[in-house]
Amino acid sequence: MMITVAARQEAEGAHLAEHIAQEGVEYSNTSRNVREYSKEVFRMRGIGEGSCLIVVDVQNDFCPDGALGVREGDQVVPVLNLWISEFDKKGMPVVYTQDWHPEDHVSFVESGGIWPPHCVQDTRGADFHPDLIVHGEVCRKGFVSDKEAYSGFDGRVAGPDGPALDRWLKEQEVSRIYVGGLATDYCVKATALDGIRNGYEVVVLKDGVRAVDVRQGDGGRAIAEMVDAGAVLE
Repeated sequence: MMITVAARQEAEGAHLAEHIAQEGVEYSNTSRNVREYSKEVFRMRGIGEGSCLIVVDVQNDFCPDGALGVREGDQVVPVLNLWISEFDKKGMPVVYTQDWHPEDHVSFVESGGIWPPHCVQDTRGADFHPDLIVHGEVCRKGFVSDKEAYSGFDGRVAGPDGPALDRWLKEQEVSRIYVGGLATDYCVKATALDGIRNGYEVVVLKDGVRAVDVRQGDGGRAIAEMVDAGAVLE
C-alpha cells in the first residue's frame, strides 16, 4: 500500500503531538492542528551535531497586551516549544535571549529613543511568556543604560559578567544556530545577521517568528535581508 507524504507527515505529527503532550508542552491553545505541527517534525530532521537553538526575546512585553506587543507574538510559543523539546531530547543546547533594560535605557522615548519603556529589569514585562518552556541558558542584553542591544550577540550568558554569546557558542562547539522569536524585523534579524558575520550557519524558523511591522512589510523585508545574507528558512 502506498503511503503519501501527507499521510506520513500527519502520522509523524500525531506521534510528536502525543510525545509533546506527555512532556507537558502546551500546544492546544492555538488554532494549529496536528497536520500543521507535522511540518515542524520534518524540519527538525536536519538538527545535527553542532546545532544550537536561540530563542529570541519571547517576553511578556513583546506579546499581545505588552508594553511593546507584537501582533500574534504569543503564537510563536507553541512552535518554539516543539523545537525546544526536540533540542532537549537530543541533548543539544538552547539559549534564550532576554531584553533586560534599566529604567533609563537609551532606546526609550524618555531617553531620546524610539520605543516606549519595555522589558524593564525585574518586572513582569521582562519575564518570559509563561507558556514558554525555559530549559537552558539565558543571555541578557540591553542591561547598560547607554547601549542599544538588538542582537543576542550583544548579550552576556548567565549574568553581566558571563561570556559573550559568540564565546559561549564556541565553547559549546556550535557551528549552526536555529533562530526564532521576537521580533523578526529587529532582534531576530540582528541576531541572525550577527550569527552569519561570526561564521555560523543560520537557520531562521519562519513559523516561529513574528514582526513588529512599524512600516508595513518590514517583516518580509527582514526575512529577505537574512536570506540574502546567507540564512536558510525552515
